Amino acid sequence: MHELTINLRPSDKEPLYEQIYTYIKDEIRAGRILCKEKLPSTRALSSYLEVSRSTVELAYEQLLSEGYIESVPYRGFFVAQVDELYHLEAERKKDSFLEKKEESREQMEINGEKKIKYDFTPNGVDLKSFPYNTWRKLSREILSDDRTELFRLGDPRGEYEFRSVICRYLYQARGVNCTPEQVIVGAGSDYLMMLFCTIIGRDHVIAVENPTYKKAYRLFQSQEYKVMPVPMDGMGMKIDPLRKSGADIAYVTPSHQYPTGIVMPIGRRMELLKWAEEEEGRYIVEDDYDSEFRYKGKPIPALQGYDAHGKVVYLGTFSKSIAPAIRLSYMVLPPELCEAYQQKCRFLSSTVSKVDQLIVCRFIEEGYYERHLNKTRALYKSRHDQLILGLRPLAGQCRISGENAGVHLLLHFPGGREESELILRAAEEGIKVYGLSDYIVDEDEKREEATILLGYANMSEEKIKEACAVLGEIWKN
Repeated sequence: MHELTINLRPSDKEPLYEQIYTYIKDEIRAGRILCKEKLPSTRALSSYLEVSRSTVELAYEQLLSEGYIESVPYRGFFVAQVDELYHLEAERKKDSFLEKKEESREQMEINGEKKIKYDFTPNGVDLKSFPYNTWRKLSREILSDDRTELFRLGDPRGEYEFRSVICRYLYQARGVNCTPEQVIVGAGSDYLMMLFCTIIGRDHVIAVENPTYKKAYRLFQSQEYKVMPVPMDGMGMKIDPLRKSGADIAYVTPSHQYPTGIVMPIGRRMELLKWAEEEEGRYIVEDDYDSEFRYKGKPIPALQGYDAHGKVVYLGTFSKSIAPAIRLSYMVLPPELCEAYQQKCRFLSSTVSKVDQLIVCRFIEEGYYERHLNKTRALYKSRHDQLILGLRPLAGQCRISGENAGVHLLLHFPGGREESELILRAAEEGIKVYGLSDYIVDEDEKREEATILLGYANMSEEKIKEACAVLGEIWKN
């Protein structure tokens, strides 16, 4: 484990979590902390630095979101493979455009990667809008009572009061029909998906959308399932290829497909449900990861709300809408799988403390969550609008999609443009953008056009404006 000797400056204008984040990032980039090296736990580092644990968690979450470190369940935080961070080295071998940039490339290799000034990560969350004062108030209220029960192991599924609140919220906001007995609370969607794997057993074939959320794809692979990428069209996962895949579990993100932003229409949803109903033992895993953020029209009801035969497993999270460090997600099981859970998993303890569950429970019950969502939606909408405005100079060069929901959009460049060229040109100006190719499971699949993902949750309107002005110049034909 690498020991971190950080000299914090409490009187400095820069927040403490940013100082921790900057120090670790610089150490990784300089090679002083090596790939795969383990970092101290948030608890150990906060104790060593004499700061709150939440301060260290904020720093780690920022490093996670930018790809400098990765979280390994039950093991801790490790330094990520940095040369994969910018996706440049492999692309150098492919792109003839880069051959013309040999001299500048060599200079970049000598001097190190150019400092990133603007990061359009599609996984960002705005932490500056986090309701710190409200969170402190609720924490004090819950801990003020000397209740021994708070520190005993609770229900493995999560506290009944909290699961009841989740049921009411899901019905009102997403049209999900469930009882508290069907809800399982867990520390993040990764844990809940592993729990789902334990519930269903290993004798299954899992279909995923292509392009897909790679983390889920890798998780299913790590659990030794046969994972089949299924192509998509403008309405989502194609049903005929799904049937031919031999899969009996389909993992989908129908309300806002990640990463393409496609919203699955009602017709395709009915086709998907019909596929699941055709054979016993078939299920759909609906990952509703960012349903709270929609900028045009009404929210799309969850697929689970149309399920009349117990075929949909619903996944949701508070990490995206509140903060990544709030490792609090939930899974809604159909009745048949609730019985399997009781048989196989009831001995497992809850992975979320009662205190954290009760804080979020009060946060929702007392109206703070709704107010926070309204504030965050307005904030993201302003950044979304600024990004659309800033991209106008590229109107003749590309088209935009996926802009009506979530916290990222896609730019499609026709005419033989290469993603690697677009990514490199941006990187040379200190701008980090992301290619859709990174989300393709079948590496041999030919992309008809270069596609770039631009996330805007982490960036101020001013930074978005500045970055777009540069992109408008460098991405012109």
